[in-house]
Amino acid sequence: MKAEEKQTLFNLLKTADAYNSGYTRDIFASERTFEDDTEVPQSAAVVETVVSEEKDEIPAEAASSEGGVTLDAICGKIARCTRCGLARTRHNVVPGMGVEHPEVLVIGEGPGHDEDMQGKPFVGKAGVLLDKMLNAIQLDRNTNCYIANIVKCRPPENRNPLPEEQDACFGFLEAQIHILKPKMILCMGKIAIEKLMNESIPISIRHGEFFDYNGIPVMPTYHPSALLRNEELKRPAWEDLKKFRAKLNTL
Repeated sequence: MKAEEKQTLFNLLKTADAYNSGYTRDIFASERTFEDDTEVPQSAAVVETVVSEEKDEIPAEAASSEGGVTLDAICGKIARCTRCGLARTRHNVVPGMGVEHPEVLVIGEGPGHDEDMQGKPFVGKAGVLLDKMLNAIQLDRNTNCYIANIVKCRPPENRNPLPEEQDACFGFLEAQIHILKPKMILCMGKIAIEKLMNESIPISIRHGEFFDYNGIPVMPTYHPSALLRNEELKRPAWEDLKKFRAKLNTL
C-alpha cells in the first residue's frame, strides 16, 4: 500500500473515532508518518501464503539459515493438509522426493496405489519406467532431480484429480518450485502441463515443446503410464527427452 493511501485510511478512521466521541478532540492533533510498503516478489509471496496459516506449527529446525521457509516445512504442512476430500481417502501424503538443489523438477499428476502406500512418488510400474527414462538422459532422483505431483494425495481408483482438488494443492507445488529453483521442469502428461501453465495443451500435439514458467523452461512429454499402455508412444517420448537434455546442456 502506498503512503498516501495509508494516510487517507488513517484520516478516515480518526474522523470516525472523533464522531463517536462527540468531536471532543482535535482529530488530527497527532500526526503520523507513513511509508510505501515494500513489494514482495510473487514467488516469495506464494511461499508465505502456503505457510502463514500454520506458521506457529512449523518447527524451528525447518527454518533455513537465511530465515526462509524450507522444503521440510512445506512437506510438513502437506502432511497435515485437509483442504480437499482426498485427505479422507489417502493412506499417506506424497509430498515429493529427490535432492534439494535439483537440475530438474519432474511433475506428475498424482499418486497411484503404490505411491499412496509408500508415501513416495513414482514407485510403481510407471515409476520404474520413469527412472529408466531419466537415467537415459543422465538424470536421477537421487543425484540431480526432484519428483513431485500436482496433487499430493491419491485420487480414488486412480481417477484424474478434479479441478478443485488441483486448486487446493497447487500452492504447495508453487512453494516447492520457489524453494527448489530447478533449471528446468519436465511435465509428465496432460494434467501436469495444463495446470502448471494454466491453459489447454493437447499433449498429443504439443509434447516436446518448450514453455516458460516464471523464467524456467518447461517441457511436457507423455506420462509413463501412457507408454505402458501404448508402446508406440515410446519413440516420440524418447525424442522429447533427447531435446530436453540438449536444452539442459545449454543452461
